[in-house]
Amino acid sequence: MTIRTGIGGWTFPEWRGVFYPPDLRQKDELAYAAAHLGAIEVNATFRRLQTPATFARWRDAVPEGFRFALKGSRYVVTRPRLADAGEAVARFCGQGIAELGDRLGPVLWQLSSHRVFDAVEMAAFFALLPRAIDGLPLQHVIEAGHPSFACEDFASLAREAGVAIAVVDAAGSETIDVVTTDFAYARLKNASERLKRGYPPAAIEEWARWALAHEAAGRDAWMFCINGAKVRAPAAAMTLARKIRAG
Repeated sequence: MTIRTGIGGWTFPEWRGVFYPPDLRQKDELAYAAAHLGAIEVNATFRRLQTPATFARWRDAVPEGFRFALKGSRYVVTRPRLADAGEAVARFCGQGIAELGDRLGPVLWQLSSHRVFDAVEMAAFFALLPRAIDGLPLQHVIEAGHPSFACEDFASLAREAGVAIAVVDAAGSETIDVVTTDFAYARLKNASERLKRGYPPAAIEEWARWALAHEAAGRDAWMFCINGAKVRAPAAAMTLARKIRAG
């Protein structure tokens, strides 16, 4: 089993001189980030469709073992009725993501914090998510921000569909930490800019234990340091990785 820690995106001006060397060419940022981290959660796929050539370029810029998690399209998750998103889901999955090959990680579907849980709608949405594209297996994750999702019905639907539920560490956010498939996915948003590594040692230890527990149970674990004090995200992700390696 594998534990990967990473960040959201790789283009952020404030990382220059903090994470990226000041003289690093912008076109080399992805390769540099991939050499220091295990994964990146791509934000650009949420905003717009990409081209097969773009996915191929990303694939070729990163080393073996590195993975991209992709945020699912906003044209899917912002619909009034998720059950009507079949065409948009197919368009997203068919845009060329298979070009990533073995560099492809999970697809994250991030729901609005205002969307209330509806069992019939969620079952219909999960049924729209393909298990493979062009012969490449797909893994799906769902992030639900509304407190109504903290129920066994939601967990049961996700478990039946083989969809992971994202564990979100954020102030004022409902944290749903239940196992529904063979991998776990966490999004850590509580970093503090005043801390060089983003999180205090106790929090780093807690999240390292979380990842190692999933590994011990035979599950992959994905951990992304995002939002919050974004300038500290790379340091937080690398500190987590070191703590996990130390056991």
